[in-house]
Amino acid sequence: MPLPTGDVIGILADNLRLRRSVLPLSAKVATKWTEGLGLRHGGDTMLYTGMMYQLIPYIEGLVKAEIKFGDSWLAKYTGLGRKVNRVVNISAFMARPSAAERAVYDQVPINVVHLLRKAGVEFGALFEDDLYSGALAYDLGADEVLLEHARRVHAVFRKRGVKTVITIDPHTTTMLRSVYPKILEGYDIEVRSYLEVLAEKGMAPSMMLSGDVAIHDSCVFARYEGIVDEPRELLAAAGVTIRDPENTGRQTWCCGGPVESLYPAKAAANAEKRVAQLRAAAPDAVTMCPMCFVNLSSAAGDTMRFKDISQYLREAYAS
Repeated sequence: MPLPTGDVIGILADNLRLRRSVLPLSAKVATKWTEGLGLRHGGDTMLYTGMMYQLIPYIEGLVKAEIKFGDSWLAKYTGLGRKVNRVVNISAFMARPSAAERAVYDQVPINVVHLLRKAGVEFGALFEDDLYSGALAYDLGADEVLLEHARRVHAVFRKRGVKTVITIDPHTTTMLRSVYPKILEGYDIEVRSYLEVLAEKGMAPSMMLSGDVAIHDSCVFARYEGIVDEPRELLAAAGVTIRDPENTGRQTWCCGGPVESLYPAKAAANAEKRVAQLRAAAPDAVTMCPMCFVNLSSAAGDTMRFKDISQYLREAYAS
């Protein structure tokens, strides 16, 4: 059975308020992907991860821990756990992914750096000031905590002179582009997904790919941000044959996230249904969201192969 919803939301909200992320990461872990890239510190155009990809192995570990504790006598003590968490970050003890697991997700922002450079885009990074966007708090309705955190993120942008943000994932994109302007006064940051930037540049691939790929549209990209054509254009120009599954584009089927942190069984059922739709279209599938990748690839097991779109694009355009 799932852990008490109120307590789980409370722990995540407390973490965001006290530690700047729903699952706090050390600066060393959060910025590991920047090593050796020679990224500029600061500037008016920033590549912004929102820590989404870096957080996924920790979220996955937390969900596994929730399932384990939910089926044990410890479930009744989650209220006490929340009180303890306000003093000591207990989530750090519940999810400890290996360096190899973290490296899988760190590779995505690394891919994006190479792609943007190949496209001739000048940009920097915020390193330890690249804060979580507050997406999960928004999804779970923790509005007061979200507002406080959004102001914190905006203050960083102002301090560092940021005018344009290039985002990597759908959730950070929609938070910074569609949610923040509604809740923050004086917010005037231009926000663009790296997929939009690359598509606009009209890059020519340096290596042609082949094969059929089922494309899984992110609910957030397709429904809220109108990002549907760009990933298809980039893949098709690189020689990939796109196979749209049942429920695609703005009608895409959810991968199960972000409710996996509250209702893991329901999230898994959604993911399994989506995998079946994708498998019927092609043996390989591409995702463009870290939540979609982890939920769908976990549900698929060895029945089909999943890759983040940045992996395809880097191979084709920046190899």
